[in-house]
Amino acid sequence: MTVTGIIAEFNPFHNGHAYLLSQARGLKIIAMSGNFTQRGEPAIVDKWTRAQMALENGADLVVELPFLVSVQAADFFAQGAMDILARLGIDQLSFGTEEVLDYGKIAELYEKKSLEMADFLTHLPDKLSYPEKTQAMWETFAGLSFSGNTPNHVLALAYAKAVAGKGIALCPIKRRGAGFHSLEDDVEFASATALRNRIGDTDFVATFSPSADLLAQAAQVSWQDYFPYLRYQILSHPDLSSIYQVNQEMASRMKEAIKTASSFEDLVEMIATKRYTKARVRRLLTYILVQANESPLPEAIHVLGFTEKGRKHLASLKQEVALISRIGKEPWDALTQQADRIYQLGNSQLLEQNFGRVPIRMETK
Repeated sequence: MTVTGIIAEFNPFHNGHAYLLSQARGLKIIAMSGNFTQRGEPAIVDKWTRAQMALENGADLVVELPFLVSVQAADFFAQGAMDILARLGIDQLSFGTEEVLDYGKIAELYEKKSLEMADFLTHLPDKLSYPEKTQAMWETFAGLSFSGNTPNHVLALAYAKAVAGKGIALCPIKRRGAGFHSLEDDVEFASATALRNRIGDTDFVATFSPSADLLAQAAQVSWQDYFPYLRYQILSHPDLSSIYQVNQEMASRMKEAIKTASSFEDLVEMIATKRYTKARVRRLLTYILVQANESPLPEAIHVLGFTEKGRKHLASLKQEVALISRIGKEPWDALTQQADRIYQLGNSQLLEQNFGRVPIRMETK
């Protein structure tokens, strides 16, 4: 049987995600962000709820990405997720993209020229942001151009780098509907951003998400729920530059901006520069919120849920792959679990996220 991997956040699960799952072949394994996402935001609903949404809509197995994989720039996010999926035995990776190209050939190009491409990046001016540098690299070596409105395509290129040399096929699926951050509602598929912005509009959510009932029942959070905690951390921390990836320049900007910022987005606007994008600033602020430090990634893979097909696949891997199905006194990943405890502060109705929780078992529809 073909084993297909999908890297996702499902923040929240919407019709476009259901379409992606319907187009993917064989047994479908989801490597899903935990309670904080790649762009440095708390997920609108917790990881267990989002895993259930995926399982109810065609996924066979959902595993969790550790915090230091979930909350990373595209290249590191893609690499960490692919390392996990490769260990789970996928044959191919399916993903949505605005540009349906031969990403397999791009992966082959990167495999041949990775050293030259890495060297090219190091010689670009520091005034450029990392996304600008990577786009310049792809323009130079692969002849690609960028419109500035293709974030899934940019992520797909990160997947191409991550699978280089692994023997995993890349299966792009044309993204349908509104743009990634579009707020349009006169479309076939609304974006996750639109759903988050209109989460209280039950008719809108029911139209654009097959998981509307679960969303309505789940405890919901946004960055504003954590802003007081973030403000306290910034004001009270003696040395923000000791936090993961926070340098002295950013530490100083944050200490100054927090004095007058009235909201999280206001704070991001005040800190961001051309070199330090808003997404990067959000990630840094997420690291500060959870007091993140650099730590090794866990060797074991945390399972959030499965169908019977997914369970059988896991059983076939057990001799080769370390799996965690129940977190007890011994942590699976201390930093991820620390982040989950902070996440729970956002809504008093959020359940315990780790201790004693067991994978969701879903009957195959």
